[in-house]
Amino acid sequence: MLLAVPAAVLALVVAGVGWAYLRLDGSIATFGADGVAHDRPEQGSSGAMNVLVIGSDARVSGNAALGGGAKDDAGRSDTAFLLHVYADHRHALAVSIPRDTLVDIPPCRLPDGSWTGTRRNVMFNEAYSVGQTPEGNPACTQNTVEKLTGLRVDHTVVVDFKGFATLTDVVGGVPVCLPGDVYEKDLDPTRATRGKLLLHKGKQTVSGRTALDYVRVRHGIGDGSDIGRIRRQQAFAASLVRQVKSEGLTPSKLLPLAEAASKSMTVDPGLGSPDKLVGFAMSLKDVDLSDIRFVTVPWRYEGQRVALVQPDADALWRAVKDDRALDGGAVRDGGPSPSAEKARPDAGASKPALPKGAADGSRSADDDLCSGLSYG
Repeated sequence: MLLAVPAAVLALVVAGVGWAYLRLDGSIATFGADGVAHDRPEQGSSGAMNVLVIGSDARVSGNAALGGGAKDDAGRSDTAFLLHVYADHRHALAVSIPRDTLVDIPPCRLPDGSWTGTRRNVMFNEAYSVGQTPEGNPACTQNTVEKLTGLRVDHTVVVDFKGFATLTDVVGGVPVCLPGDVYEKDLDPTRATRGKLLLHKGKQTVSGRTALDYVRVRHGIGDGSDIGRIRRQQAFAASLVRQVKSEGLTPSKLLPLAEAASKSMTVDPGLGSPDKLVGFAMSLKDVDLSDIRFVTVPWRYEGQRVALVQPDADALWRAVKDDRALDGGAVRDGGPSPSAEKARPDAGASKPALPKGAADGSRSADDDLCSGLSYG
């Protein structure tokens, strides 16, 4: 089961209100740096930053009640975002990597201290489960992303079920629109019966467990694909951003957001204390939430799995490494085509342009879901 990739938005919200952590007590959960690969890509453009944001459906710390499954299940990951903050620290690009993407998983550390061999042509989300621990393996996912992209990941943030549900409660819910009713069987196809109605057709505001059901459901909406779910999650992220901004970024609103985030995140050691997190926040304080662009790495279907389209994907990674904006008409996004158009980053653009097919923050989730159902 999946947690929504709008976790990337949560990370930016936290960054934007990071000063509030100065008022919080308690430690921030971190994962061990001993699992990070030794042979890593070099740093990219000066001033730019790459943040890997992982939505985890691990069942630990009270998440089993929200996500189902046994509490000792191996931790699993949702589709991840690689968030590139441009050197101007005013714009950002979030590149989604579908969970079913076929990749090579490089050597990763196991709980006993040994390292695996390279696993070739396996699904991307398997990296998080290496070691089969309930907490998952964020370091292995980071290693995999660095190997796949050739980009150095500066920070990694993991957000769980509970944190996502709490965030949507704190903001008072997020408006969405569904093309049809959603039942328990849509969320869990192994059920023998249709089960209870979870979400009704049409416009509504969702929060807490209901919001979590909305972003996790796959088989009851649209074409039933993971790619379709990613598009819906991107539209939800845009709606969430607007909701946060409409509430006003006042101290009374900021502190609950920060508290919700701090209780649901696991971060790399470089962010593992309030002062480090505040420093990270200050580096992102000028990134307006509306200036985050969401895209999906160029892809095509390979049987029931997803393969990256080349040379498009590598051109996208090169553009990110060089801190270049994207040519919005040239990067193929979200289309199952074996011959995608060539990605041609536009070095002259001052602001990252929106690649074709990506969710745009200027459009509402209602528009996307109720007008043509392109995000259903």
